[in-house]
Amino acid sequence: MNAVAVIMGGGHGKRLQPLTRDRSKPAVPIGGKYRLVDIPISNCINSGLRKIYLLTQFNSVSLHQHVSATYRFDQFDHGFVRILAAQQTPQSDLWFQGTADAVRHGLRYFKVEEPDHIVVLSGDQLYRMDLAAVLQQHVDSGAEITICTKPVPRAEAGVLGILQMDDQRRIIQFVEKPGITPELESLRAPMYREERYLASMGIYVFNTAVLEKLLDNDKTDFGKDVIPSSIAARNVCGFIFEGYWKDIGTIRSFWEENLHFTDRIPAFNFYDQKSPVYTRLRYLPPSKINCCDLSQTLLTEGCIISGHRILHSIIGIRAVVGEGAVIEHSVIMGADYYGNEPRYPGRPAPGIGRDCFIRNAIVDKNAQIGDGAYISLEGQPSDITTALYSIRDGIIVIPKNTVIPPGMRI
Repeated sequence: MNAVAVIMGGGHGKRLQPLTRDRSKPAVPIGGKYRLVDIPISNCINSGLRKIYLLTQFNSVSLHQHVSATYRFDQFDHGFVRILAAQQTPQSDLWFQGTADAVRHGLRYFKVEEPDHIVVLSGDQLYRMDLAAVLQQHVDSGAEITICTKPVPRAEAGVLGILQMDDQRRIIQFVEKPGITPELESLRAPMYREERYLASMGIYVFNTAVLEKLLDNDKTDFGKDVIPSSIAARNVCGFIFEGYWKDIGTIRSFWEENLHFTDRIPAFNFYDQKSPVYTRLRYLPPSKINCCDLSQTLLTEGCIISGHRILHSIIGIRAVVGEGAVIEHSVIMGADYYGNEPRYPGRPAPGIGRDCFIRNAIVDKNAQIGDGAYISLEGQPSDITTALYSIRDGIIVIPKNTVIPPGMRI
């Protein structure tokens, strides 16, 4: 099947602040060594979709650098990951106004490949999906639009876009965020014994000619505008996805999903050799553990660990942990450089100092935690923002490049 993939590069990502202060949401590190955008790109590559467009707009420099350094296809493959940034044109001098508007601006570039189908994906979700199977169902069913759906329980359904599907998997109704109301009750999926509702995953397959007609207007968003208005006029079908899927929308969900990777058998598994997650190739040395008690921890490459105890945590690339340090239930993103590299003259080397205590925290890249610093939620309000740290959803976040003075208590 001749298809191209289009990945949405994300907007402001306000609910993930301060992680999105200097980068777009898809560029946020995850799992110690990856970026969120690696998930949809890897799904595409593993599914045989090798013509990929990435639409970017907000805080996109870090995302561009990562993608450009990572996804390089050889000259015989004819594949690519091509970045399309928002730009002024004779037709428009505005930024992308929504998902549909972004695809509308990129449509002329996609059509150069003469695709029969266009697959639209989010750049900030955690899942592993065979997109070739979605495309095959789309063709076999004669659909003009296919929407990927995920069965969810009642407690989650109220804040998602919920679809109703008939016996032929044709979608007959779509309600955006119905809440816990009598209307939600009418949307219950009858093919499940337990109470389940079919939530839109924001993953779509369009026939190219149909998409072109659907975007011949000023509608700005797929979920709010284009899809609901298409259900009555077009053959819109649903693909039911039973695998693991999470929308990383808040600081707490980001923290929780990262720590789930440390489970003995995680729901999302980076160790699947049939469907690997690709990321930037780094020529880093093995991690060195001088002395430390590690338990339920993901330790990535290039680290130097001299701590006392690391429990239920993720330690990112090039992380340095000083003697006597204790890290519990935390995500340490590591660093872009070692302290012996003169990137920032006069600035302390990044890493966790001696005798530090860190619990329930996210420490962003290149942060320097001074000796004896104490970082814990004890006695802290649930949400606060300061120059050196933020607390969101009960999680302490140390922003990128922050220096925490020695002995400071948070």
